[in-house]
Amino acid sequence: MGICCTETSFLSISLSPSADILSTIGYDNIMQHLNNGRKNCKEFEDFLKERAAIEERYGKDLLNLSRKKPCGQSEINTLKRALEVFKQQVDNVAQCHIQLAQSLREEARKMEEFREKQKLQRKKTELVMDAIHKQKSLQFKKTMDAKKNYEQKCRDKDEAEQAVSRSANLVNPKQQEKLFVKLATSKTAVEDSDKAYMLHISTLDKIREEWQSEHIKACEAFEAQECERINFFRNALWLHVNQLSQQCVTSDEMYEQVRKSLEMCSIQRDIEYFVNQRKTGQIPPAPIMYENFYSSQKNAVPAGKATGPNLARRGPLPIPKSSPDDPDYSLVDDYSLLYQ
Repeated sequence: MGICCTETSFLSISLSPSADILSTIGYDNIMQHLNNGRKNCKEFEDFLKERAAIEERYGKDLLNLSRKKPCGQSEINTLKRALEVFKQQVDNVAQCHIQLAQSLREEARKMEEFREKQKLQRKKTELVMDAIHKQKSLQFKKTMDAKKNYEQKCRDKDEAEQAVSRSANLVNPKQQEKLFVKLATSKTAVEDSDKAYMLHISTLDKIREEWQSEHIKACEAFEAQECERINFFRNALWLHVNQLSQQCVTSDEMYEQVRKSLEMCSIQRDIEYFVNQRKTGQIPPAPIMYENFYSSQKNAVPAGKATGPNLARRGPLPIPKSSPDDPDYSLVDDYSLLYQ
């Protein structure tokens, strides 16, 4: 794919540090790393879905706030227009967050598709490697069994030869004949077991070479997949932060419209607009003048005749008929101020 080019490779990781032909520790390390990579992709996919849910919830809440919550609804003229722009831009920002949520879900879907695609590709290689591992393990067991049988036949032949040697001085020819027959049989068994052992060794070596070839192919395929995964993951994360940055830029552009609208707001024009809309006149009400109750009765005028302000004061009090020393001093025209 041309994505990854390293001096080291997965092959150097997968080579067994021991001479054990059945060891898969290196291969297991690679598989564990690939499983961790797939898990990491799933975690980021879930992160995108959660972030999308947060953005959508925030956008909807902001939308409800913009459309349902009053905000200076009784303002007038230029400030009213600025508030209308403000609420409209808040509405636009809310819509942007909802659209961002949709974009994040789309990126999560792409991550899921990529993860599943790599899973299917890897599964083919895993099946081949699992089959060759089982074949190698089975052939190794057969070879070891053949080796044990060969070694046992060799021991049996050695024992037969020793028995023939020990019976050289025996007079009984029948016993000697039996020993020679046993020796001949053991030699034949050794030759057969040796051929079987060598055949299993040859078969095991062919399987080993086949395993090695498939193993190299698997390491190359897995390394290419890992390079592709890291590249895809890195680009996905890069795109994600770009989307968040773009959201901030877009929001600032919308809020800039509010700032421009506020710059057009004129305090003097709003005051003049209010005065022109609500003014009731330019003549203040006349002052309330003092009116003497008694004078207003004496100077009453016929109905329909205009009267001016009455500034006359009350006339002098009547002179009492009694002196201050008299008990009836407080009487004025038969009206007493004393309590009786």
